[in-house]
Amino acid sequence: MTASFDYIIVGSGSAGSVMAHRLSEAGHTVLVLEYGGTDRGPLIQMPSALSIPMNMKRYNWGFETEPEPHLGGRRMVTPRGKVVGGSSSINGMVYVRGHPRDFDVWEEMGAKGWAFKHVQPYFKRMENAHGGEEGWRGTAGPMHIKRGTRLNPLYQAFIEAGRQAGYPVTADYNGHQQEGFGPMEMTVHNGFRWSAANAYLRPARNTKRVKLVTYAYARRILLEGKKAVGVEYSRGHNLYTARANREVIVAASSINSPKLLQLSGIGPAAVLKEAGVSVLHNLPGVGENLHDHMEIYFQVKCKQPITLNGKLNIGSKALIGAEWLFFQSGLGATNHFESCGFIRSAAGIDYPDIQYHFLPAAVRYDGRAAFPGHGFQVHVGPMRTKSRGFVRIRNNNPLDNPRILFNYMGHPDDWTEFRACVKLTREIMQQKALKPFRAEEIQPGRKVQTEAQIDDFIRDHSETAFHPTGTCKMGAKKDRMAVVDSECRVIGIENLRVADSSIMPQVTNGNLNAPTLMIGEKASDHILGRDPLPPSNLEPWINPNWRVSQR
Repeated sequence: MTASFDYIIVGSGSAGSVMAHRLSEAGHTVLVLEYGGTDRGPLIQMPSALSIPMNMKRYNWGFETEPEPHLGGRRMVTPRGKVVGGSSSINGMVYVRGHPRDFDVWEEMGAKGWAFKHVQPYFKRMENAHGGEEGWRGTAGPMHIKRGTRLNPLYQAFIEAGRQAGYPVTADYNGHQQEGFGPMEMTVHNGFRWSAANAYLRPARNTKRVKLVTYAYARRILLEGKKAVGVEYSRGHNLYTARANREVIVAASSINSPKLLQLSGIGPAAVLKEAGVSVLHNLPGVGENLHDHMEIYFQVKCKQPITLNGKLNIGSKALIGAEWLFFQSGLGATNHFESCGFIRSAAGIDYPDIQYHFLPAAVRYDGRAAFPGHGFQVHVGPMRTKSRGFVRIRNNNPLDNPRILFNYMGHPDDWTEFRACVKLTREIMQQKALKPFRAEEIQPGRKVQTEAQIDDFIRDHSETAFHPTGTCKMGAKKDRMAVVDSECRVIGIENLRVADSSIMPQVTNGNLNAPTLMIGEKASDHILGRDPLPPSNLEPWINPNWRVSQR
């Protein structure tokens, strides 16, 4: 069975939903293929339930790494959204654009036209920021962004502890100054998770020019010579083909985008041959350059019974759920990450390379309490790992998961930066502002003091922050490992683009949802052949003493 559309988008996640919206807005017909099902229902739409969909096979692809050699052979979970809205429907809803310098570095790495001055207008176009810095933030876009109420005194105490430790306070880390401590932003609107599906895909479907096919498993891109003409996909036991009159756009994540290219015969020749796939286009960078953010949970017991640990019982959860269900308010209407920090690990680093998410609870991401009693924690980790891994198909069966190896902590600088995270966090936690609440350290714990002990703790307890990126790197055509050019076109193949987190040459400073949405916005203009939005002349704040001072 064959149908034809102007554009076919593989993946309904952050970038895919944005592009479906913008292309249909321009009058084109769009087919969106999504392997998951509906995102309707409280487990996804209630912000505080965020740990539930991420841990459900129904909504999560459930990828897992190969044994990671520098983490004692641990296999690390690699969740990706398998649902309408993709990972924006199962993520933590934290909104971080990234530091302006991140995008300047992209351009320095070969992504021409993606410096901060070029991407800032696209962030503004997509945003409807409630409380952001005037002039820097958008206020009329589809993506609503808000701050939490910060009613729990621990939120402000953490910000004040950062200030007491000598760091700046920033009113809007997505504005001109990222560095410092301040309120954190979330993609929540009127009490609901404001996913890419809610912000972009639903309005696009209302135009009747977008057809969304759920439970559609993309098996390969159809090529005629060096030109993409469609996609083969399955639903249940039935096989379908869809033809693209204009282009095929892959927006299937940093795991599934390179996998689909490789299954289609586009990728490193040796990998394809070993998997039994005919080499139609040798492109060495497909699936390489995989990297991520790692973090630890730095946890402290709380002397006062004010933390969310007291809300983990069934009765409290029922009351929170009922308030949210009837009024979309209360503790159910927040992701609980309401304050944060961005700092530099050492003098000589020009912009932050450590991120903090503060949480007024001591709890794992799967919702299990760390210990009986009350506690609070920060998620902390380095932002710019030098370790690189890969995504490679095992064989020519589309249904088999690929081999995933991040090579976490494979570079010695990662260990240096992570040790700094532990040391600097301990210092912040000892500040006067937290004294009324602070009891003993749960983890790493008082016994973890020497460099070797800290390394052992990191090896055993570090976690992914769920930000995989880089596997279809954007770069100059002369870069042998570049997969797409600066307009997201797959190098050497006509009518085929990749536009999602996989094209980032280097991971941004913070959570990935915001820059992935921006990629969808900017890619849309490239696809439509429009002139880019006029560049911004805004200049970000860089600590004037960065060469000689850590703070």
